[in-house]
Amino acid sequence: MEMMKNYQAGVNLGGWLSQYGAELQKEHLDTFIVEADIKRIAEWGMDHVRLPVDYPIIEDDAAPFEYKADGVAYIGNCIGWCRKYGLNVVLDLHRTAGYSHATLAANSLFDDQQAQLRFLSIWRMLAETLIHEREHVVFDLLNEIVEPDSSRWNALARKAVQVIREIDSDRKIIVGSNHYSSVYTLNELDVLDDPNIIYTFHFYESHLFTHQKAYWNEIFVKYGQELAYPGEFTGLEAFLEQNMEYRKAFERYIGVRQDKALMARELEPVLAFVEKTGRPVYCGEYGVIENAPMQSRINWHRDFIDLMKAYKIGRTVWTYKSMDFGLTDAAGNIINEELVKIASEK
Repeated sequence: MEMMKNYQAGVNLGGWLSQYGAELQKEHLDTFIVEADIKRIAEWGMDHVRLPVDYPIIEDDAAPFEYKADGVAYIGNCIGWCRKYGLNVVLDLHRTAGYSHATLAANSLFDDQQAQLRFLSIWRMLAETLIHEREHVVFDLLNEIVEPDSSRWNALARKAVQVIREIDSDRKIIVGSNHYSSVYTLNELDVLDDPNIIYTFHFYESHLFTHQKAYWNEIFVKYGQELAYPGEFTGLEAFLEQNMEYRKAFERYIGVRQDKALMARELEPVLAFVEKTGRPVYCGEYGVIENAPMQSRINWHRDFIDLMKAYKIGRTVWTYKSMDFGLTDAAGNIINEELVKIASEK
């Protein structure tokens, strides 16, 4: 994992240049993350940030292939602040024309040639714009693919790597696994003959714990339990009997204790991928929703980070500010000092 040695402990800047609500406001862009936030992240002891960007920041649907200088400038400003305070950056295209992990029914990217060209063109533009920011900026091609299988994503990711390589022969590039960057689909990724490719997964296992009572997902609302970690799921078997459509996804947790040993088992596909391919991996997102009891959030994070450190896998916690998972609240106040300390460990 030597290639990611300066990307060991990081935090996502979710909700700033991505997932900013229905209408993009300049005031939000100018205030949600500022230089002082980057300085604080560095003071916590972290070594990088992951910067999620939704494509409307830099391109309008009404004017495809034309890039907005003011939007690109927000990315450049953040990279500049990070360089000033000694932080590296994972630049994550969180949403592209025709694709978002949050709009699966409406996505068209893999059927729409124009949308694919726009995706590739964005990376060409960013590779050209950031050519002199090579040493401390990694490109994360597209957030949380959800496809029936990995074949169409493998083909598009290969094209994106080729586009970037035409401009920059040794930029580090991150390719994520299918089904929301699941650990269980890492083995479906094409391993490219390129020494500067990193393969990424996101880790929120078990979702019933990490996303408990999440208002945006029906199962978590219907199940509705406050869950402790470590501990067993309350009434899970009875719930699944009444909601059979969820049984396949969650029956493996019936009567099973959520603890570090289970977490290690959930991570076995990651270690198997590394052993089989010899390629570096990285965890782009992990975290626990604020609905969970605070001590359980702390316990889960401690176990996960202990394992990541033991496996020498870098990671970025979701997320810095607000967004239901924040280390700070909407006003920037730290939610829990111990949680920040654990997330910052290298």
